[in-house]
This record gives sequence, structure tokens and C-alpha cells, in this order.
Amino acid sequence: MLDLRRHGFDQQHQQIYDMAWRYARERHHPLLRRMDDEDWFPADEYRRMGEVGLLGTTVPESLGGPGLDLVAQFFIGEAFTYWNNMLAASWGASENLCVNNLVRNASAEQQARFLPRMLAGIGALGLTEPGAGSDALGSMKTTARRDGDHYVLNGRKMFITNGPVADLLLVYAKTTPERGQHGISAFVVEKGTPGFSVAQSLKKMGWRGSPTGELLFDDCRVPAANLVGEVDKGVRVVMSGLDIERVFFSGHVIGLAQRALDLSLDYARTRVQFGQPIAAFQLVQGMLADMYAALESVRAFSYQLLKEVAAADDAGRGEIHKRSAACVLHAGNMLKQVLDHAVQIHGGSGFMWESEVNCLYRAGKLIEIGAGTTQVRQLIIAQELLKE
Repeated sequence: MLDLRRHGFDQQHQQIYDMAWRYARERHHPLLRRMDDEDWFPADEYRRMGEVGLLGTTVPESLGGPGLDLVAQFFIGEAFTYWNNMLAASWGASENLCVNNLVRNASAEQQARFLPRMLAGIGALGLTEPGAGSDALGSMKTTARRDGDHYVLNGRKMFITNGPVADLLLVYAKTTPERGQHGISAFVVEKGTPGFSVAQSLKKMGWRGSPTGELLFDDCRVPAANLVGEVDKGVRVVMSGLDIERVFFSGHVIGLAQRALDLSLDYARTRVQFGQPIAAFQLVQGMLADMYAALESVRAFSYQLLKEVAAADDAGRGEIHKRSAACVLHAGNMLKQVLDHAVQIHGGSGFMWESEVNCLYRAGKLIEIGAGTTQVRQLIIAQELLKE
């Protein structure tokens, strides 16, 4: 297990990480093989996490939640990912993208209505659309029209993690379409709302067992009281969580990379060729050394930025915006190298579907796509640099 005190974190965060790590080792890792093979989501096991305080992690104590901070949530996500990246993906999409966004942006009345349910619930974020990926805001087609005490939503959302199983979703739609991204609003949509349905569950290369779907809003009537923030100010809600999401995403990358390194070390010690373990070969040692160095550079960057983001009030712009994009850009590049070396060290067995390192390899590509593609991250960094 990781010693967080070496990185300047306190005993409380160490205890939370240790508990999450042990819990995931016992409860989540045994589910990995079936989740990957059958694309199966263990809903009961997911909700069981609420019994030990691992759901609704940032929900305030006044609403019955653990009241943990972003740092604790980050390390729970890292520990979960180490043992089961698929279940960790669903957990992160709910806890960070949905629940933490509501903690940060919902009114007191909305928090009292929705957040206690998330102590045993599943959340999702509905932003991306079939024709709006990297340009999620500018190309958004989903609309929300005011009709008395309701908004009527029409449109589709695509690639939505937890979409098929979520109890509630934070959904973005254009309330004033002619204003482009400046006419977007955010809404809480509850499961079972008339007009809301799952159009399809999507079959993925990696992160299988973490349900991903296309969602349909067909004259979906959402109470006006479910509007999060102000009308046409949804971009503020998006951007307030985006930098946090990128840093949080880096924790998942660290968990994936550490697991790949540990599996590779174990394999190199036990795989015998030419009469000796392959760990004795200098070319294998070189790959292991490169994996470790790359991982530790991302760990150092991510942990430092985590402290900065946890203390910042300017998420979505400026220095934090640039650094969060740089962090996840570096993390994605690192993971590609580490997973490639991991499969290479495992040789033919690493190419087989049933090996855990193969599961990690298939998951790794998403890191260069999710939370803004590698190219979008580069653009953000360059634009902020050129402003200076």
C-alpha cells in the first residue's frame, strides 16, 4: 500500500486510503474477471459501498454524508482503480462528476432533496452528445424549453458512464439555443422521469462492466426546481468541475499504472526463460525502470496539483486550468508507455484476453479520450501559455 505521508498528506487521508484499498482488494477485485468477460455491472455490490461510507463521499455531514474532502475522494478513487478499474470508473463518474458537482453548485433545497439519496445511489453526468464530443458545449443540440413549472427537454446524450443504471443525472441542455454555449443550463433528471429513457447500452473495448449508454430525452418534463444554478449559466457549473475532474482522472491513471507495474514485477520474477527469471535480463529491467520513473513523475505532479485544486476557487480558468490539462495530458502519455511495456513483459500471455494486464491495456486508451482528448488538452495548455 501507498505511504501518503511521504507525499505530505496527513494521517486521516492515509487511513481513508488504507480502508478503501483493503475494501477493494476484498470486495472489488474478485468481480473483475466476470465484469470484463460479461460486461456485467454488480449493482448490489456497488450500493453496498454505502454501508461503509464509500458512497456520497463529499456529501456534508449535516445531510448524513461522510463530509470528506476532494483529497480523500481522490485517494479512494486511486485505491479502487488499483483493484478494479471498471467499478472505479462507475464510482468516479457518480461521486465526482455528479455528486460533487451538486455539492458545489446545487442550492441548499436541492441538496437536501437529492444528496441523501446518493449515500446509496448511482449518479451520472449527461454532457456529451452523438455530434458533440470535444466541442460538447458549442455543438450541443439538446434543448430545454420552459413550460410553466417545468422545463421540457429534447435531445440525446452519448457515451454517458452510468447512464443505463443511474438514479439521477446532472444533464446539460440549451435553454437559449441562439446564444450557443452561453445559453446552456444544468438540470437534475431523476430515473423514471416521463420522457427520459436509455436508447442503448454501449459495448466498449475497455472499462467493461461500467455501464455506458446513449440517453434519450423526448418531451422529458423536468421540474423547474431541478434547475442547478441560474438559467443560461450552465457553463459555470461545467467549468467549476472540469479541472477537478481532470485531476481526479489522474488518480485513476496512477491506480492503473501502479497495478500494471506490480503485475509486471511479479511476472518478471516468476517467468523463467533460458534457465533464469526474465527479471535477470537487462532489457526487461530497463522497461521496469522506465515504467517506475514515468509513473512517479505523474504521481508527483498529480499529488501537488491535487493540493492546489483542493484549495483553489478559480477552477475553469488561468493557472489551474492550464496545469490540470497538463497533468492529465502527461498522465495519458505515461499510461500508454507503462501499459505497452507491461504487455511486452508479459509476452504472449499479455496478449490474451483473460490476463489482467490485457484488461488494463484495453482500458488505457480511454485516458487519451475522456475528460477532453489529448489534443484538446494540448490546445488548452498552449492557449493559456500564449496569453502569458
